[in-house]
Amino acid sequence: MDDPAMEDSDDAQLAVWRANLVLLTREVGAAARLARMMTFSASYLKLMLAGQREFSEEFVRGVEAVTGLPSGWMDTPRAAGDIPASARSAIDNESPLARFRGTAHPVRKKSVLRPPEPIFGQPAPSKRVEEEAFGAEAHRRQAHFRKLRDLALQDVRRFERYLSHPPVDLTAAMRAKVEEVLAATDIDSHVHADLQGRLEQIEKHRHLLLRHVEKLQELLAQLGEGE
Repeated sequence: MDDPAMEDSDDAQLAVWRANLVLLTREVGAAARLARMMTFSASYLKLMLAGQREFSEEFVRGVEAVTGLPSGWMDTPRAAGDIPASARSAIDNESPLARFRGTAHPVRKKSVLRPPEPIFGQPAPSKRVEEEAFGAEAHRRQAHFRKLRDLALQDVRRFERYLSHPPVDLTAAMRAKVEEVLAATDIDSHVHADLQGRLEQIEKHRHLLLRHVEKLQELLAQLGEGE
């Protein structure tokens, strides 16, 4: 619960700020000029002067910076003679000495109420948030892993189909063409034997490669399924 004494203090300070703001803008046209210097609309500033809008300390410090007033000048009740000539000149000539990029809206007071204590054996809210965040991250990583695994499986299955049903039948078309070449001319016996051996090795290793690809596919499919 907010402290009543603190609220009274804040209200009193706001009243001082407002009175000094009225003092700075009492001359004709001064309110509109100061509003433009602060990059606010004149109508909004007039609502502040009339007590129909509250404003923040950030805005007050902005007024001091833009007009060249000493820091903290607005915190003390002032009279017309207290306004420095340089600040009066800045407002009269609409010559800001700084650029205000803040806001006039007062900051909402933070509650001093403590959050409820966690029940014995129940994790604190922050702990639950951490656990939920960790679980979400683990789920995201697992989903990413499964996506990569499935993409790899697609390529392995495509390669397996290629090996199982190659576009060139090694046992028929290719072998027949190579044997036609061998029969068409006299070839050294060593070269002939080498060519025949190559055909046999290609066929043998194709079947061996197919078995490796099938095993690779089986292992990939098992990854992540037990988690």
